[in-house]
Amino acid sequence: MVTQDLTIKERGIEISRLLKDVYPNPKTELIYSNEMQLVVSVMLSAQTTDKKVNQITPVLFKKYKSWEDFAGADLLQLQQDIRGVNFHLGKADRLIKAARYLLDNHVGVLPSAIDELVKIPGIARKSANVIMQELWDIAEGIVVDTHMSRVSFRLGLTKNTDPVKIEKDLMAQIPKEYWRNFSGAMVLHGRYICTARKPKCVECVLNKVCPSAFKV
Repeated sequence: MVTQDLTIKERGIEISRLLKDVYPNPKTELIYSNEMQLVVSVMLSAQTTDKKVNQITPVLFKKYKSWEDFAGADLLQLQQDIRGVNFHLGKADRLIKAARYLLDNHVGVLPSAIDELVKIPGIARKSANVIMQELWDIAEGIVVDTHMSRVSFRLGLTKNTDPVKIEKDLMAQIPKEYWRNFSGAMVLHGRYICTARKPKCVECVLNKVCPSAFKV
């Protein structure tokens, strides 16, 4: 099958199937050992690479071992503790507010509903999707980060640049049973194959269904 033989819906299904063959069980590359650590790592990873976050969190999690620790943290000190990530000043403030919110509203227990997760300071829809998929294997949407935005545009699955609109497009084209796998697989595919500057079209499993293959 080649691109011109497929409708956009058919292309989405074929891409989903091919990605699942290559990435049968995609997981985040953030390193964590409990729910709190994942949430903190996800918050720190906004506009920062997972690699950079993983360099900071081992020391961070030895110092801050609970939501209570973050809730009682000194803002200026926490800013210094996470200064290796982008926008560390604002992220430190949101980490403290998130911890206090969870303790005040959920006795420190992370809610598993997306409508509740997005109420936590520093947790937008993308982060909520990542958390739900990683912790509970629940897919209420599709994770749209920079990799997903770039690759889905190249694949002709969206013409939008706004993450909310991209997610809406993808949810309409990708069968729900693939959402969990698709989210993780596209991130890894964008990180290592369909890279921003030099996409590896020759070795890409999607090149026969990609309208941008060999043209980028």
